[in-house]
Amino acid sequence: MDQSSNGPQGPNGQAPPPAHNLPGCYRHPDRETGIRCTRCERPICPDCMVNASVGFHCPDCARGGTGTGPAPAASRPRTLAGGTIAADPRLVTKLLIGINLALFLVQLSVGDRFTNRFEMLGQAYISFPGPVEGVAEGQWYRLLTAMFLHGSYMHILFNMLSLWWLGGPLEGVLGRARYLALYFCSGLAGSALSYLIAEPNQPSLGASGAIFGLFGATAALVRRLNADMRPVIALLVINLIFTFAWADIAWQAHIGGLVAGGVIGYAMLHAPRERRTLVQYGTCALVLVAVVGVTLLRTAQLT
Repeated sequence: MDQSSNGPQGPNGQAPPPAHNLPGCYRHPDRETGIRCTRCERPICPDCMVNASVGFHCPDCARGGTGTGPAPAASRPRTLAGGTIAADPRLVTKLLIGINLALFLVQLSVGDRFTNRFEMLGQAYISFPGPVEGVAEGQWYRLLTAMFLHGSYMHILFNMLSLWWLGGPLEGVLGRARYLALYFCSGLAGSALSYLIAEPNQPSLGASGAIFGLFGATAALVRRLNADMRPVIALLVINLIFTFAWADIAWQAHIGGLVAGGVIGYAMLHAPRERRTLVQYGTCALVLVAVVGVTLLRTAQLT
């Protein structure tokens, strides 16, 4: 038997009240959601939720629109050392290689006049008669510029291959800013030790000091990951054998870069999370202070 009906009825013959729908996201009204921003209590859908220490924030509060929300960067993934993850984790390494190659082409085009002007030199006559030149004579820029010059095709080939193999993975682990700080501090430390120990009229050039700093940081990274240290130690020993056995190699720059890179790398990768940035960049600052101190000491000795 068919029976018509106007819908379900309650015990008193009356229809129950309609069920309440979930509110729509304040940015996407067509999307129902049961989540609200823990600060402004506006409804937010999954696409608009920003992780917070307690609950979720809406994008406006996360950007600081309410004056109390965290910055959006706070919810972004970070590298092992706390750096920002980049779309191209080898971009800085590629740029460094490009700069080295470009300056090597300038060296080939201009000749010794360019190289003699920017290579690492303590104090000497470049041409006689002529002025005495070098770091001791106020040309401190040589500590930096020497890091980007090379003496031969084999020299730059070996250094750039090492920079690619070591630098790329480290850049991905540290992030761009920390990686650059490591590279330049290591290179300057190598130049400073070369200035302190080598004969003042002995020129030197090359990215080896910075690259040995990458060796030191790589050892710190392997230690941080509790991985097998033996391959890194073997490769480092081989490079140190070449450093001391091959003529015309500025071993002082290699050792200075290695020590600075190891110290900075350890600080970058083992700093406590709550004061990580302070420890990381503070260590870099201390290395730079040591570079300046060594440079001033040697300059005082030579003048």
